[in-house]
Amino acid sequence: MSDQLFFLKSLVMSFCEGDPNENPWVNGIKRTQEPIIIVPYNTEWGTIYNEEKNKIQRQLQGKIISIEHIGSTAVPGLFAKPVIDIDLIIADPIQEIDYIPALEKLGYVLRVREPSWYQHRMLRLDSPRINLHIFGKNCPEHIRHLLFRNWLRNHEDDKLRYAAAKLEAVEGAEHIMEYNDNKNRMIKDIYENIFNNIDACLSEL
Repeated sequence: MSDQLFFLKSLVMSFCEGDPNENPWVNGIKRTQEPIIIVPYNTEWGTIYNEEKNKIQRQLQGKIISIEHIGSTAVPGLFAKPVIDIDLIIADPIQEIDYIPALEKLGYVLRVREPSWYQHRMLRLDSPRINLHIFGKNCPEHIRHLLFRNWLRNHEDDKLRYAAAKLEAVEGAEHIMEYNDNKNRMIKDIYENIFNNIDACLSEL
C-alpha cells in the first residue's frame, strides 16, 4: 500500500454526508424520476464503458487523472440498473470550464453539483444511458467505489447477497432514493467486510 493511500485510509473508512441543506440539482430543479428496473448482467456494459472512455479521453486530452467503470454494471454476473456509472478524476472539479464544455460536445448534461460532498459533479448521457461522476484527485468516495467494485468482483458470496438485496429493495420502491435506502443496510455490511481487510484491499488499487 502506498504512503498516500495509507494517509487516506481513515478518510476512506469514514463517510461524509455533505450539507443536508444543499440543493444538488443544477438550476434547483430535479428531473423526472426514471423507472427503477433491475436486470441481469449484460456483457455489453463493459463494451459501452470502453467506447465511452475512449471518447472522453480524446475529448479531454490529458486533463484526466483516471477514469474507471464503477457501480454494479462493472461487476460481472451482478444484477443492475441498466445505467453505466463512470468515475472521472480530474485535478479540480470546481474549474468546470476545464471539462464541462468538452463533455457537453459528447452529449453529456450537468445535472448535479455538490460542493459540500467532495466537490462532486454528475453529468448524464441519455444514449447510451450513463451517469458520469466527477471527483478530484485522492477523493475518498472514489476510492470507496473502487474498493466496493473490486470486493464484489472477488467475493462471490457478497455479490450474491448484494444481488438479492437489490432485487428485494426494488419491490415497492417508487423512486431511486427509496430503492437506495432499502439496500443501504447490505451496502454497510459489505463495507464492514472491506474495512476489516482494508490494508489488503487498498494494496490492490
